[in-house]
Amino acid sequence: MDYLQLNLLNRINTMKVFISGASGLVGGNCQKHFTEKGWDVVGSYYSFQTEGTVFYDTLNPAKEENFDVVQFAPDVIVHCGALTHVDYCETHEEESYEKTVQSTINLIKLAKECNARLVYISTDYVFDGKNGPYKEDAQVNPLSVYARHKLEAEQMVLKEITNSLVLRVTNVYGNEVRGKNFVARIIEQCRNNQKLTLKLPYDQYASPANAWDIARAMYLLLRDNKHGVYNIGGTDYVNRVELALRVLSYFPSAEYDLVPISTEDMKQPAARPLLGGFIKAKFSNEYPDFLFGNVDSYLREQLASS
Repeated sequence: MDYLQLNLLNRINTMKVFISGASGLVGGNCQKHFTEKGWDVVGSYYSFQTEGTVFYDTLNPAKEENFDVVQFAPDVIVHCGALTHVDYCETHEEESYEKTVQSTINLIKLAKECNARLVYISTDYVFDGKNGPYKEDAQVNPLSVYARHKLEAEQMVLKEITNSLVLRVTNVYGNEVRGKNFVARIIEQCRNNQKLTLKLPYDQYASPANAWDIARAMYLLLRDNKHGVYNIGGTDYVNRVELALRVLSYFPSAEYDLVPISTEDMKQPAARPLLGGFIKAKFSNEYPDFLFGNVDSYLREQLASS
């Protein structure tokens, strides 16, 4: 092994990563996986602290209480913090811009100061849902305030930071401290013997992804110095009704009322892409041995560990 190969190997083994929004679903799984792989990881929180996270306000980089990212000198900054309530964004456009676009602008400046790569977590909402599931090079056409801001931020990252990485994900589920995600909430209510009342659209399709798979995929892409846009999704392609029923099928005694409804009849403030989700051929062609999970494999793991 020559000097350059040894230097690259050492850099990979000692990668330093700062994760913005590590108290959330994707960020928390990234912090756990990267740490287990031996990387030097610092994860931040803003409003909800989890174990092993430090405070950092992406909207106020000069705040005295902020963790000193520049002194930490990360090789990579992962931006997981976001305002994800789509309907709220539709009626709070300024706040949506601040928490999605402005926070990204601030992290771009920070990444440049640290000479670090930047990873941005995006969404299938950058598409209009007329021709999904989507490949990376499909025509974007965001339908909502949330979607427009996510697209603006991802395009900015790709333009401003060399070797930046954009991971588009959707319907993310998995293990997180607060259990806020759709799948986790159903599991918790079933375990607590609570009756569920669900009114769900039968015409919104996506490819749900386990946050643990997202973290594992991101690790490989960073390790191998990949860049550009990658669509990441599980092996399921389901609508919201099917997703809920899949989870409920593991709890035969669960009581629930499930009302399938069209997106049009739901009259949500923000428009949704109906045929969303991803074709992840780009990632799978580069990593053919990578095995993505699905809702069934996640549920089996959950029941086995309970």
